[in-house]
Amino acid sequence: MSDYLFAYGTLKPGHAPGEIGEAVGKLKPVGKGSIRGVLYDLGEYPGAVVDPSPTKRVFGTVFRLSDDEKVLRELDEYEGFDPNAPDKSLFVRSIHPVRLATGRTLQCWVYFWNQKTEGVRALPGGRYQQAAPTRRIRRTTAARAKASRVSARQ
Repeated sequence: MSDYLFAYGTLKPGHAPGEIGEAVGKLKPVGKGSIRGVLYDLGEYPGAVVDPSPTKRVFGTVFRLSDDEKVLRELDEYEGFDPNAPDKSLFVRSIHPVRLATGRTLQCWVYFWNQKTEGVRALPGGRYQQAAPTRRIRRTTAARAKASRVSARQ
């Protein structure tokens, strides 16, 4: 088990919607970091996928997790991750090495996109820039994804 979380999207401070804001507020910043991977633009949120290429990186922030075990469960729910059914989860939480800006490496929990990426735009530079806070939708990532899939079928 890791005591750290790497956040690259809507779990970063200033990006978290209200329904997850309290849990995110319990995370303690450690520093900027990056992982090898590609960051995809999924509309209202991004999704990272591991890529072994040393030139492709996803940038974010490393946090120390709260001692409150409820926080990780709340984050899992928000990200649509079910530890009992990872193959059916929207995102999968796994431990992954994260390189801090200082050069140090930490093993961190990371939520990786668990769906297809064909036809999805990669974000250049591996950084997520969210729209203005007034456009935030107060739904879990899983609920937003489900709504997107339903509207795409119509």
